[in-house]
Amino acid sequence: MTRLPRITGRQLITKLERRGFEVARIRGSHYLLKHPDGRMTVVPAHGKEIIGPGLLLKILRDAELDRGDLG
Repeated sequence: MTRLPRITGRQLITKLERRGFEVARIRGSHYLLKHPDGRMTVVPAHGKEIIGPGLLLKILRDAELDRGDLG
């Protein structure tokens, strides 16, 4: 099993956008991303703060992606 990368919220948003997700709305520092097939997730972008492993796994589950998709 691959290790989870240390990634910021802004970097994660960019990676999700490359996989077809679009920012639907922003409320404060939380970005709601939607995919045309109906998948959606919320990503916090708090400056340069690293997203914790538990939250990152939750976001990947919501987006129906696996760890290897972030590489």
